[in-house]
Amino acid sequence: MIQLNGKHIVIVGGSRGLGAASAVMAAKAGAKVTITYRANEEAAKKVLQEIESGGGKAFAVKAEVSLEGDMVNAMDRAVEKFGAPHGLVVSAGIFEGPARIEDMSLEFWNRTMVMNVTGTFLAVKAAVKHIRQARIPASIVLYTSTAGQRGSEDYSAYATSKGAQIIFMRSMARELGPERIRVNCVAPAWTETDMARPSLDAIGRDKLKKEFPLRKIGHPDDIAGATVYLLSDLANHVTGITLTVDGGIDMRG
Repeated sequence: MIQLNGKHIVIVGGSRGLGAASAVMAAKAGAKVTITYRANEEAAKKVLQEIESGGGKAFAVKAEVSLEGDMVNAMDRAVEKFGAPHGLVVSAGIFEGPARIEDMSLEFWNRTMVMNVTGTFLAVKAAVKHIRQARIPASIVLYTSTAGQRGSEDYSAYATSKGAQIIFMRSMARELGPERIRVNCVAPAWTETDMARPSLDAIGRDKLKKEFPLRKIGHPDDIAGATVYLLSDLANHVTGITLTVDGGIDMRG
């Protein structure tokens, strides 16, 4: 098992899906974990209970990722609880569609960019302030998507926002690297989460599985494993990459 003993990991959007799976796995690896959630307090409590029942330490704070004041407050509270973060995972975001270009409203486009791009910026900005003040090595992991690597018809707003996250990650990896702050992305393909469920239902799981060389749709723990690796010291010379976790569906090198 990868070790995160003594580390404080903040997971923005950690009450469900990929963020929740990574919160639980990071805690099992020995980290103290702070999660943020937007609205579903009960879901956040379930994550805390799972972590604490296994002997881990966890804390939850309500915060809207697209609001700077919320992100600053959440990070301040996390630091008060467990100290400066050694790791940040940005999982919060939205996936909506399909929406063809001629049918897409400006409000739809702007909502996607604010949640997925601006939210990522605000989360990283709030965390880096404390990491720099503490002068500690740290790892930042952003959840992008294979759609952000290759584009996606009928999901252009989502794909564009995810591509923007990749470029932001590379920029931050260069900017923060001299301070021993690593920044990477994890890019899942289709993964069984509540956010993806309506689209998976519409496409059909049996049909979709045939497109994966591994013949299975991703599970949140598949993404959590890659995340915990990037947060750990095993990845201390890894920065500026997008780690694709897609069951081979895109065969990216």
